[in-house]
Amino acid sequence: MPDSDALRLPVATLQRFAAQALAHHGLPAADADTVAEMMIEADLHGADAHGLFRLPRYIDRLRAGGYTRTPSIRVDKSKGGLARVNGDGAMGHLVVRRCVDEAIMRAREHGVSWVGCHDSNHAGAAGVWAMRPVAQDMIGIYMAVGSANHMAPWGGTESLLSTNPIAIGVPGGKGGPVLLDMATTNAAYGKVKMAAALGQTMPADWMIDAQGAPLTDPTRASEGSLLPIGGPKGYGLALMIGLLAGTLNGAALGRNLIDFNADDTTPTNTGQSILVIDLAALGAVELFKQQVDLLRQELTESALRPGFDGIRLPGDRALALHRERSAAGIPCPPVLVSALNRVAQDASLPALETWT
Repeated sequence: MPDSDALRLPVATLQRFAAQALAHHGLPAADADTVAEMMIEADLHGADAHGLFRLPRYIDRLRAGGYTRTPSIRVDKSKGGLARVNGDGAMGHLVVRRCVDEAIMRAREHGVSWVGCHDSNHAGAAGVWAMRPVAQDMIGIYMAVGSANHMAPWGGTESLLSTNPIAIGVPGGKGGPVLLDMATTNAAYGKVKMAAALGQTMPADWMIDAQGAPLTDPTRASEGSLLPIGGPKGYGLALMIGLLAGTLNGAALGRNLIDFNADDTTPTNTGQSILVIDLAALGAVELFKQQVDLLRQELTESALRPGFDGIRLPGDRALALHRERSAAGIPCPPVLVSALNRVAQDASLPALETWT
């Protein structure tokens, strides 16, 4: 979101606000704290379309009974480094956090682990989850089935796939980690929703209508489909991620997918998967980090193409924003403040501007 005219509030304040709003609508306090923490992590990484921006939608579904308020999140199948988690219809942040923590534990024992889930829900920014193992000197590879179908198969017109994101977090040395966080479409659908909220038009390469013409009005998004990255390559990647994060876990894919944006009550049965590799199992953790730093130096100091002022590694912007926003607070533009104040009023909380 643009920072101009934005109200900046400390991380702890916004986390407290979100947690109290969720708790007001029946989420147990400890779970509300967890969801709020992981939502704010998305904002810290600059994934504004997956952070506080989503709170009103989460609360609409929570109020309507679309989430299990007191779920029994549990491992229902496991063998060695493999496990599957039953999310019991809980908020996705709770389910995926359990998956990632389970994967870290199993990777510590087995060197590598794969944990997926079913009966989950939308869980925010993919990069947040890929970075959680990085703090433990582990590589995290996260994949998810998106929460609504917005992509047609290559050559088709019917939206049968979602944006199906993938994120990869790799530990680094003094230069910091490397983080790839991407949708399999040219733009994540959250950016479409944000463009609509801000009254903006979309770039011509985000969406097409049923005739294949560019669709630039985000308020007409339901009439078109998102374009995959790299044409048929992005379509193929979205399909394979869907099979690994959805079908493999017994979660929804294709026509079975529920539109999280339009349906408040039907169980979404969202699927997510995390692969974790423990660097310590291969030895020489610090040497690996040094080699990442060396490659960073080679890439960033290499010759520039005309028109470019520098070379960055994936995640450099997001991780720099995380540091800056952790210190200076998270910017909340007027449109977001208005939406959150409606949340506050509904939950009998003070207006956001009064929180310190």
